[in-house]
Amino acid sequence: MATWRRDGRLTGSQRLLCAGLAGAFSLSLTAPLELATVLAQVGKVQSHSLGLWATGRRVWLSEGPRALWKGNGVACLRLFPCSMVQLAAYRKFVVLFMDDLGRISQWSSIVTGSLAGMVSTIVTYPTDLIKTRLMVQNVLEPSYRGLIHAFSTIYQQEGFLALYRGVSLTVLGAVPFSAGSLLVYMNLEKVWNGPRDRFSHLQNFANVCVAAAVSQTLSFPFDTVKRKMQAQSPYLPHYGGVDVHFSGAADCFRQIVKTQGVLGLWNGLTANLLKVVPYFGVMFSMFEFCKRIFLYQNGYTLSPLTYKLTPGVDQSLKPQELRELKKFFKRRKLHSKTPPL
Repeated sequence: MATWRRDGRLTGSQRLLCAGLAGAFSLSLTAPLELATVLAQVGKVQSHSLGLWATGRRVWLSEGPRALWKGNGVACLRLFPCSMVQLAAYRKFVVLFMDDLGRISQWSSIVTGSLAGMVSTIVTYPTDLIKTRLMVQNVLEPSYRGLIHAFSTIYQQEGFLALYRGVSLTVLGAVPFSAGSLLVYMNLEKVWNGPRDRFSHLQNFANVCVAAAVSQTLSFPFDTVKRKMQAQSPYLPHYGGVDVHFSGAADCFRQIVKTQGVLGLWNGLTANLLKVVPYFGVMFSMFEFCKRIFLYQNGYTLSPLTYKLTPGVDQSLKPQELRELKKFFKRRKLHSKTPPL
């Protein structure tokens, strides 16, 4: 849910690259925690009897240290198409929710973001399913050798619809996710005792982390069932390692509650919450670092290491306008140096 105020001094491709690199770095840093979360959700490990450190140590000893980053390559690769689809969908939904004055309410903004995220997730869902399959397999005895091999193997063995197994849980999970986000953002001004437009960077970072923690906690049961549906396959050893057998999403909910209790729907939540702060911390820091580089490249700042503005440069100009202005003054300077005939 990390969002940044749009800076007109960056081009669209530069903003997309900043977000993509920031996302890739944050995903890579928190990949071991993501692995622990998915393994607990699927049932490969029991989170209540095996702690995070023990889970990571077991994977390290049995499959090697590289196994802690299983599926991370696919997760990073899907960032760019996912971001592009989400941005395009967000722009379409914003138009639908705008009032006559071109404004959009906080509630509408959250719903718009959730809908855009849901569309992007559905479009790129096969890569999410493949990521789960790569994470639950043993890297020493792999069923899939990579993204392309996994896609072709699943398609040939299980059919095209198998690539979208569990996609309905994404749609259902968007409801409590949006409700959690709204619950947090509606009470921000009361918590901080001040207007939202005067929040500091630290306050905004804390807001994003709290909103992510609350919304993910509320939608976590749907994510747990989705992971089990993604992992389960008769063509994988031990049915993908899923700890319950089921015939569909509703039956999966019933089997989890029957065998593990209601709290079984939240297996892996601890690891998931532990990655929130480092994930968004690295994401914000990396985004700002990339932004500084592009601002320096575009001519708005004196150095990529600071935000010190270039003297005499109008910061309200867009990159294309600034480039054209520089070309104009350059041509004018050359003409002034040309000696008269």
